[in-house]
Amino acid sequence: MFARLLSLLVLFTAFAVYGQPQTTSYARGFGQESVYGRVIGITDGDTIRVLTTANQQIRVRIAFCDAPEKGQAFGQRAKQAMSELVFGKDVELRPHTIDRYGRLVARVFVKGQDAGLELLKQGLCWVYDRYLPEASPDIQTSYTNAQSAAQSDRLGLWRDPDPVPPWKWRKEKRVSLIQGFSQRSNRASRR
Repeated sequence: MFARLLSLLVLFTAFAVYGQPQTTSYARGFGQESVYGRVIGITDGDTIRVLTTANQQIRVRIAFCDAPEKGQAFGQRAKQAMSELVFGKDVELRPHTIDRYGRLVARVFVKGQDAGLELLKQGLCWVYDRYLPEASPDIQTSYTNAQSAAQSDRLGLWRDPDPVPPWKWRKEKRVSLIQGFSQRSNRASRR
């Protein structure tokens, strides 16, 4: 019984620590040069894999956008759209930072076209309001306008009468996971 309680305490502590907002900054450092490569994989609507011209494989998170998750409505469509935009193509990455998962956070350009902005125009991602203030004023304006236009035209995920942003969906998923574990632990302790 003591071992179960100790395990439960450790698990809840881990959820409490990892469930807290992260303080990772998206602030772009001065002097960062563009990185060039070819997209070799699409993880989801806002994460890709790039083989650089230096022959390094890197994971890249699209800056200032948050696409629906794989298990979420429009998640697969966002992944497909990102694939159509960039897969197998040469890209320019304009670095912003490294996130807590070790991914390069960058704006991704293919033939001069901003992939994140294009996904916003199609209504297949949200402006990531939490980090957008760290972008230049012209990026803030273009991204916000693209999302507003897609929303008013009811494109992509904006067809849904009440679309759930990915950051809320992830939080709800964490909460339900904790509740499910708690219920299973309670049932097991009654045996």
